[in-house]
Amino acid sequence: MQEGSLSLMQMAKISSALYGYQSNKKLFYVSILTSPTTGGVTVSFDMLGDIIIAEPNAYIEFAGKRVIEQTLNKTIPEGSQAVEYLFHKGLFDPIVPYNPLKGVLSELVQFYGFFF
Repeated sequence: MQEGSLSLMQMAKISSALYGYQSNKKLFYVSILTSPTTGGVTVSFDMLGDIIIAEPNAYIEFAGKRVIEQTLNKTIPEGSQAVEYLFHKGLFDPIVPYNPLKGVLSELVQFYGFFF
């Protein structure tokens, strides 16, 4: 565990605060995943976004390939933690390169503001 126990507890607090932020105040939360996104961050607040954006060619994983293979005692396919593979499994909304990201975020905020 790279994060450490104190950081792990903070992730739970952040996730709880995000839940209150989203459910009580009905506010918009966009999560942007860059490479690499790993460990507790992946399974805590990164996947809580109303919209989850990932950058191209990123690796998104809870644990590394070797750890997964040793835990499950079987091999996992090459590239199974690449964002393009995970996108086709429905894990993210759009894959957006860095340069147009500002415009995409602006459009999302304007679109959200139109309905609320």
